[in-house]
Amino acid sequence: MKIEDCFRIGTITKTRGLKGELQAFIDFETPEKLAFDALFIESAGKLIPYFVESFKMPQKNIAFIYLEDVDHIDKASILSKKDIYLPNKLKPKKRKDEFGLKDLLGFIALDVNEGELGEIIEIQDLPQQLIATVNYKDCEVLFPLNETVIKAIDVVKGIVTIDLPEGLLDIYLE
Repeated sequence: MKIEDCFRIGTITKTRGLKGELQAFIDFETPEKLAFDALFIESAGKLIPYFVESFKMPQKNIAFIYLEDVDHIDKASILSKKDIYLPNKLKPKKRKDEFGLKDLLGFIALDVNEGELGEIIEIQDLPQQLIATVNYKDCEVLFPLNETVIKAIDVVKGIVTIDLPEGLLDIYLE
């Protein structure tokens, strides 16, 4: 499985005890909506599958995990500081009222003046605002995601209509 076919739910922070239990920080927004019996752990840029024997969240954002065949601290310690992924098909669907600007990842950006700019390939969460990235005419173009720029969002078609500030594209294309 490739990383682009999955979504990240958290990171293994450390081992817990001598019997291979792992402690993880789960930063996925709604972990209680996830149902899985296997997960993927990133190692050297590849995703390694593991069957889950036990997954408990005794407190917010903290999970205790037992994985099949990871039954000793030595086996568990090599998984420390690794990211945890699940297949995209297990990602819970959001209701329309739960849709946020971060969900525009993968949408096609359509400027009112320039036309189609391309797919939003990244969304950065900066302290002041969200910044979207598209590849337009072989250039990486960044633009803000806010009420001033966004004119319409078509969730069904996966299109976000935007009105970029005058001259923004010229900066990237020169």
